Amino acid sequence: MLENLRERLQAHRPRRSLLQLPEAAVLMPIVDRPEPTLLLTRRAAHLNTHSGQVAFPGGKREAGDPDLLTTALRESHEEIALPPYRVELLGRLSDVVSLHGLRVTPYVGLIPPDLPLIPDPTELDAIFEVPLAHFLEDRRHHTDVIPVDGRPLYVPNYHVDGQVIWGLSAMMLVELLAEGFGCPVSLDRKPPGRLCYFPDRLLRIQQQASR
Repeated sequence: MLENLRERLQAHRPRRSLLQLPEAAVLMPIVDRPEPTLLLTRRAAHLNTHSGQVAFPGGKREAGDPDLLTTALRESHEEIALPPYRVELLGRLSDVVSLHGLRVTPYVGLIPPDLPLIPDPTELDAIFEVPLAHFLEDRRHHTDVIPVDGRPLYVPNYHVDGQVIWGLSAMMLVELLAEGFGCPVSLDRKPPGRLCYFPDRLLRIQQQASR
């Protein structure tokens, strides 16, 4: 399943945002199991923003970070005790812009199975893995339809063992599936199944800043 992933991501030309916004980065860790999984986290319930939401490990760029990859690896080490040297970088995806005005750059990395990862209790409630097959087979619960600049984006919403993966994380996942694995999934194409329409007040969670 992972044989051609690096080659495909290296050939991919991700979009870069031209907006002058505070920068952040996340790591999308793929766990190298016989049946590969994707590692995610759940934000702590006591946080003022994004409490209880599922996300990839990551955070804001600090002044001492020479680049955004350093940010993604540093934040992953701080949040889940993932040593940077255990991450095999596979590639980068397109910038997205968060609800709170951060320009977020996702990096895809391969990590060994069964590392002694520990969630930072000041930021996270849980670390968990989801089989990649769940996403590759497009087992979405429904699709969130979010209008951006007068056109709809079709963002998958996944429910897995009580966890909900949606929004910005799901948008990153769509690009990983399409570019890394050649899956016929797109934010621009209406999929079959149930659609849920978002109100206008949530429009800012989308990316589209790089056009």
